[in-house]
Amino acid sequence: MHPGIALMNFMPTLSAAWRDRNSLLCVGLDPDPTRFPAHLKGRPDAIFEFCSVIVDATADLVCCFKPQIAYFAARRAEDQLEALIAHIHEKHPGTPVILDAKRGDIGSTAEQYAIEAFERFKADAITVNPYLGRDSIEPYLAYRDKGVILLCRTSNPGGSDLQFLDVGGEKLYERVARLVDTLWNQSGQCALVVGATFPAEIAQVRALTGNMPLLVPGIGAQGGDIESTVRAGCTPSGDGLMINSSRAILYAQDGEDYAAAARRVAQATRDAINRYRRQPA
Repeated sequence: MHPGIALMNFMPTLSAAWRDRNSLLCVGLDPDPTRFPAHLKGRPDAIFEFCSVIVDATADLVCCFKPQIAYFAARRAEDQLEALIAHIHEKHPGTPVILDAKRGDIGSTAEQYAIEAFERFKADAITVNPYLGRDSIEPYLAYRDKGVILLCRTSNPGGSDLQFLDVGGEKLYERVARLVDTLWNQSGQCALVVGATFPAEIAQVRALTGNMPLLVPGIGAQGGDIESTVRAGCTPSGDGLMINSSRAILYAQDGEDYAAAARRVAQATRDAINRYRRQPA
């Protein structure tokens, strides 16, 4: 464990959230001020206010939250991101926070990105690009209580440009899944990103990696199918997935009652997931 920064251990906390909240839903926090309710527009703390209200309305329905750093950094709102993660940890203990940053660089720079994610923002996990190989991942793995979630089969159409390339008789995304499972995950900290828009690939990654957690974007606004996602990726114990929905929940309603609307959509999404989920014994 990296000294001085532990708030929670990501993997057991995620497992507890799956079990105790009966939820595989991850709510993505992608704040776009142009879509905020009128009463928030122009407020200097609008991003924090919008996101924290959504968090408070949905925290009991989710297994984790996933703020996307670009939506904060583009508006010079990193301080509001820090405050938001602190708010989640203080008000909703036991709720892991994944910093969606998709970092990927050589080791010395990766060390700085790891400090940013885990010491500055105090996230519990981070999304990382594996393209530069094992040594670019090691600085994140040095924080033994944190999760490291590697891109594998992404939900965007252009992901196939590289991820479907043949590398020695297997597709590149399959090689990534196998490398992470067999060589990179010695400390049990790793998870993979596999998009809901490709359920056959979810099933393949699950077959290659056993019970490794999968972060699955692409339902809701991106059109991924909940039933196909759950049937392809759920583990025999009824968990193993963090199924992310962002815009469909955040912007369910543009009036002052946006939080209540977000809760209704989050609850409906969680319940839809659970209809197809193998329930734990």
